[in-house]
Amino acid sequence: MKIVWHKNFEKHYKKRVLPYKNINLKYQERIRLFIKNQQDPVLKDHQLTGKMRLYRSFWIAGDIRVTYRIENGVFNFYDVGSHNQVYRN
Repeated sequence: MKIVWHKNFEKHYKKRVLPYKNINLKYQERIRLFIKNQQDPVLKDHQLTGKMRLYRSFWIAGDIRVTYRIENGVFNFYDVGSHNQVYRN
């Protein structure tokens, strides 16, 4: 599985996840689970709707989500943050 971070994902990860030890640890745990099985119920992975219907999302912890798209077999991570931050469009 190949995961690519979009520039916005990288910027938001450094600002919204990395400074917070507990959230970062949970992110690392969820990524390992995502790599093993994207459909694991713990991730609450789902297709988005409306303007973001081409994206999927999975749960990290609390209100923190990752939005991504699968393109040519590559998982492109586009954003990470709270529900309001990642679903603002």
